[in-house]
Amino acid sequence: MNILERYHAMEYGPAPEARNEADAWLAGRDFSKALFIGGDWKAASSGKTFETSEPSSGKLLAKVSDANAADIDAAVAAATKALPKWSASSGYVRAKVLYAIGRAMQRHQRLFAVLESIDNGKPIRESRDIDVPLAIRHFIHHAGWAQALDRDFPGQKGVGVVGQIIPWNFPLLMLAWKIAPALAAGCTVVLKPAEFTPLTAILFAEICERAGVPKGVVNIVQGGPEAGAAIVNHPGIQKIAFTGSSEVGKIIRKATAGSGKKLSLELGGKSAFIVFEDADLDSAVEGLVDGIWFNQGQVCCAGSRLLVQEGIAEAFIAKVKTRMSRLRVGSPLDKNTDIGPLVDLTQLDRVKGLIAEGARQGAVCWQPDAVLPSSGYYHLPTLATGVSPANILAQEEVFGPVLATMTFRNTEEAIELANNTRYGLAASVWSENVNLALHVAPQLKAGVVWVNGTNMFDAACGFGGYRESGFGREGGREGMFEYLVAKLPLGPLIKPATASAQPVEQAEGSAIDRTAKLFIGGKQVRPDGNYSLAVATAKGKLAGEVGLGSRKDIRDAVSAARGCKAWPEATAYNRSQVLYYLAENLSGRADEFTARLVQLTGVPAKAAREEVDQSIERLFLYAGLADKFEGRVHQPPARAVTLALHEPVGVLGIVAPDNQPLLGFISLIAPALAMGNTVVAVPSERYPLLATDLYQVIEYSDVPAGAINIVTGRTAELAGVLAKHDDVDGLWLFADAETCAKAEADSIGNLKRVWSGNGRSLDWASEEAAGDALLRRAVEVKNVWVPYGD
Repeated sequence: MNILERYHAMEYGPAPEARNEADAWLAGRDFSKALFIGGDWKAASSGKTFETSEPSSGKLLAKVSDANAADIDAAVAAATKALPKWSASSGYVRAKVLYAIGRAMQRHQRLFAVLESIDNGKPIRESRDIDVPLAIRHFIHHAGWAQALDRDFPGQKGVGVVGQIIPWNFPLLMLAWKIAPALAAGCTVVLKPAEFTPLTAILFAEICERAGVPKGVVNIVQGGPEAGAAIVNHPGIQKIAFTGSSEVGKIIRKATAGSGKKLSLELGGKSAFIVFEDADLDSAVEGLVDGIWFNQGQVCCAGSRLLVQEGIAEAFIAKVKTRMSRLRVGSPLDKNTDIGPLVDLTQLDRVKGLIAEGARQGAVCWQPDAVLPSSGYYHLPTLATGVSPANILAQEEVFGPVLATMTFRNTEEAIELANNTRYGLAASVWSENVNLALHVAPQLKAGVVWVNGTNMFDAACGFGGYRESGFGREGGREGMFEYLVAKLPLGPLIKPATASAQPVEQAEGSAIDRTAKLFIGGKQVRPDGNYSLAVATAKGKLAGEVGLGSRKDIRDAVSAARGCKAWPEATAYNRSQVLYYLAENLSGRADEFTARLVQLTGVPAKAAREEVDQSIERLFLYAGLADKFEGRVHQPPARAVTLALHEPVGVLGIVAPDNQPLLGFISLIAPALAMGNTVVAVPSERYPLLATDLYQVIEYSDVPAGAINIVTGRTAELAGVLAKHDDVDGLWLFADAETCAKAEADSIGNLKRVWSGNGRSLDWASEEAAGDALLRRAVEVKNVWVPYGD
């Protein structure tokens, strides 16, 4: 066969990567002492080890120390001891250490790449050209953040000791995503790699020794579920960062509820790969190969759902099948391999089982005619057609080389199909019409959208998901915030509300009885149960009654908030005008609200007037910021720009405090509204009349029906209903510690974002309780990658 014939046949001979240095490293290491704690190498206190094997052959690679709770205690103690000096060191000192790590990794990047492919099974081209260089980039990039911390994040400091748990699909890259920002922020780290892929983390710990990382700043503990649970539950850890499955993410969310630990979760996905009829089909096919068969499909953001426009579906599928038949399945150390083995036999069996179930549910599964290697955990690339939106292959994360295909007729249907999943991590949009692509991208419920590209990442650009794909971001400015905390002016513990055993005394000469209704969908409505709650004055007299809201009322309010499209679709400028108008109308009734505050709370008239004036000022603040708290444009080292767009979280449940009841209520709803969220608010249980008086102002302030909904009643009960409601996207609550903890635990149904005071009140008049700190909580950051050039 001559060169031209070989070129057209696309046949390549073997091109193996040398593994002798990696084998020498494996042979020369005592893996029974692989725990890196306090700068020393230690065996597990139990003496136990676990086995890690080579996915391409099933052969044993090493027996590695298996940490238990006692080892985690030791690692946390080392991190705690190192924290004061490390956090107090200058940004320059931390920057030098991060840079030294990156440079040391560069000197050993081929060893890292080969070890990664041996241990994980991914093709050497991917580990050599993507994983390792990007891991190095993270450390060098975050060296800059360390030195610029005081300038770019004023008033913020490192959260403390961080527990980090990473998966097996990108062992080294996930380690870099976690450790680099933590060190830049001044945190110390206890990191647990996955049991399947511990080797590059051990090599990284050696790099830390050589790069001069102070002892105890980085601790790496190999182990299984016991070690992971010990990290999550350890009282000495202030933050948990986890990447893995949504199921485990929910367990962690529940385990940390009420602990006060900061939490970021980067979880599963079922990403849509949308091809419009005007797309460059050949480029889209190549993008699809990268989107779903990169790392054997073992990628949380894999483009595992192909949505193709009907008019081109037949031609496009034919091209996909032709390209699939050219994919080379084989040794991960062969430079010509496209698809290596899956990580383990359990993963291979899981993928086979999901394909079989998908076929049973009506999918037609096609594979190229190819021979698999005789040993190892290999699986052929699989194309499933005739997939219904409810098919398991369209809904469940397969985490293997399986592509589910559906068609759509128009743009609206494409968006609806793309969003028809409980996940929301990433998506790809393919079209030669950039106007169409940028019209679709903001409507996709995904944290990352690639236009005419896929699986593009950079340390300067945030990555993370919506919905059950988790919360928090990795990388970029938003990723740094995950490891920082601002000092909030927290007050005393909030006492649980107790129903009064004594009837409220009727006020003398009271006017005609009036019970304040609920405010749902722009209307005053009676509570579903037709019960009311007496509200007492500061002197114990009856001030009035409010409706006693229930589960049904919350459901109606959430439905109204979800159905309100006018508010989130309004321009930021229009939202600002409405908030200004709301402030203006509240100002016109300032005397009335001042009197109500005096009557209910008993504060002096001067203090009450100050609270009303501060509430008006707070509305003015967020009205002014509505069109100024904007996203950013990142310039990664690629021919692309990344648009970091601010989007509303969605439907926000807000449970307001008793302290400063008017100012607290407005300080919470105003930033949520400014960013385009719709709100279901539960006002102070003790002083709800301030909120029911306020909805009279809302009614004539041009606020669209459903943008603000107010349900009065028992704080603990209604907070629990909001937490469990899967159409509520976020929950802010300031209540007693038990109510906050229970709400966090109950939020796992859809992994909604929960912000609470952990049982403490807040000084709402302080500068720290206003501005960017709350606006950041009111937005999702979506990173849209837009390529340019030929």
